[in-house]
Amino acid sequence: HLLSPLYLNLSSSLSPLKKTEQQGRQNKRDRSIFFNINILNRTMSCSIAVCNSPVLSLFCNNKASILSSPHETVSLTASSPKSPFRLRFKRPPTGLAPAPLVLGSDSVSTQSPPGGVLKRKRPTRLDIPIATASEIAVTTPRKESREVETEGDGYSVYCKRGRREAMEDRFSAITNLEGDRRHAIFGVYDGHGGVNASEFAAKNLDKNVLKEVVGCNKSDVADAVKRGYLTTDAAFLKGKDVKGGSCCVTAMLRDGNLVVANAGDCRAVMSVGGVAEALSSDHSPSRDDERTRIETTGGYVDTFRGVWRIQGSLAVSRAIGDADLKKWVIAEPETKTLRIDEEHEFLILASDGLWDKVSNQEAVDIARPFCLGIEKKTLLLACKKLVDLSVSRGSSDDISVMLIPLRQFI
Repeated sequence: HLLSPLYLNLSSSLSPLKKTEQQGRQNKRDRSIFFNINILNRTMSCSIAVCNSPVLSLFCNNKASILSSPHETVSLTASSPKSPFRLRFKRPPTGLAPAPLVLGSDSVSTQSPPGGVLKRKRPTRLDIPIATASEIAVTTPRKESREVETEGDGYSVYCKRGRREAMEDRFSAITNLEGDRRHAIFGVYDGHGGVNASEFAAKNLDKNVLKEVVGCNKSDVADAVKRGYLTTDAAFLKGKDVKGGSCCVTAMLRDGNLVVANAGDCRAVMSVGGVAEALSSDHSPSRDDERTRIETTGGYVDTFRGVWRIQGSLAVSRAIGDADLKKWVIAEPETKTLRIDEEHEFLILASDGLWDKVSNQEAVDIARPFCLGIEKKTLLLACKKLVDLSVSRGSSDDISVMLIPLRQFI
């Protein structure tokens, strides 16, 4: 490619080369170079002085000859394999080592083969595989919405993803059970170690609870709800991908009764005449009864940076899933049953992303005007206000808030 300007000059200056040929025959010098130019299988020879040549002056830095010996030969081929031009120098005498060809500041070592003329070797062919469309496609992480909002029949829910790549919170709602608007079941699920457990719980827990409740006596409803939790946990652990776990809180409304169950640190809070009343208790290793249960079964509880953990790992003591800690992290929920009356205004189900930054009473105070109709705005806006408050106070966790007005279920 260094000599490509040479060929451009030669192709446009064939006539001057004839004169140069005559001058070269009269003034043979040791530093002359002979060119053999093949054009369409016809050969025309000419000689030019290197130092005075307008063609090669681009490559000369001084008055010295390009070749150190008048008998040295170098063959260079045009950069294009179809070019009719070929540059040929005289061959060196037998037994003499070839000298390097110096072009400007670059040195090219040349060596003549037995045939006399060096030809540039064709580079080794590179086999580049051509991929199909499916092979070219790049696998991307599962797309997750940063925000999820729903306004259903008798409830509103708003979820916002924290700093994780994927939203691990889930929720479920089944209303108008058996055609009765007063029958419904709701749930909020906070996953950890991935979304598998929370997604499984959201799809199956409420259905399993309803199966256990159907046909049982009112006094056995709480036990039926527990069986629904345990059935869901056992089914998840039998699956192929049992990574991670999920905290759960559910609220079932049936025949004017409210049954709340939770496993983990998702919480249910009810407004009773404007006063917050917690209907669930968080399951944390810091609770005396939970720590005692864990230690009596061979586990241990310690604290790191103010957070109590089981086996130095998990910060909740009850959940669905968590196969590697199942001996101590149980799925059996705690339940609470009560009769709904006029004082019971609304229910808040939320993940710990809210409760870590917002107190029970604060949440009731913010949501109450929307739930009682004092504010002529939707319940969804109240959910968003609670989530935004938690974020403004530094929460980086996933946050899910569900509001359920209770008077329609009386």
